[in-house]
Amino acid sequence: MATASKRDSPRNVILVGATSGIARPLGRRLVARGWNLVVTGRDPARLAPLADDLRVRGNGTIATLVFDPSDAAAVAGLCGAAAALLGGPIDGVIVCHGTLPDESGAWLDVEQTRGAIDANFTSAAMVLAAAAQALENRPGAFLAAISSVAGDRGRQSNYAYGAAKAGLTAYLSGLRNRLHPRGVVVITVKPGIVRTPMTEGLAAARSPLAADADTVARDIERAILRRQAVLYTPWFWWPVMTVICAIPEAIFKRLKL
Repeated sequence: MATASKRDSPRNVILVGATSGIARPLGRRLVARGWNLVVTGRDPARLAPLADDLRVRGNGTIATLVFDPSDAAAVAGLCGAAAALLGGPIDGVIVCHGTLPDESGAWLDVEQTRGAIDANFTSAAMVLAAAAQALENRPGAFLAAISSVAGDRGRQSNYAYGAAKAGLTAYLSGLRNRLHPRGVVVITVKPGIVRTPMTEGLAAARSPLAADADTVARDIERAILRRQAVLYTPWFWWPVMTVICAIPEAIFKRLKL
């Protein structure tokens, strides 16, 4: 058996939004590597069985932290609290939380629009800001967050969600530029349609382009190990979005996408 590389040795990682459909299989993959995890979420009743499941799948330390990513004070103390739970400094933070508003029918009202932006951009950016400060002097550390192909171009079917993810993508790009000289990797994850509880019942989840959450989790794991900057998952979303972004606006605004 090959000796594990330094990058694959046990690491201390925070999984934010750990009960989400993509975070669950990703957590299983990371603990199978012997990594130590702090799994966070708002609901302790959902965190406890998740942690129990992860403990039987690996030999690393699994800790839980009830955490609201919209709470500025909690966000500021996240890395310190997680380090205390694991007994050592944090090596990586993965942001997985978010919501998918239903924009297929009526227009989103003011509060719904604000909620979509706050859940999918503002709170994620807050967590990344705190994590960047905590990890900026730890060469080899990483930050990763789940954005979306929806952020590559606004479409009438999900433009509030897409706008939030576009903001997150731009924020991650700026963090990458700032942290690269310090040896910290920043990974932008851009899934397409993923079959999770969040998309259950949507027509898009029945599309042949829809992927299983474990496929996306596998790709994220690989991107972390390869220190990849931007990940389209599954891979075919890169050419799909390249074509969509190349359509002239005069034509694009007439399309129903």
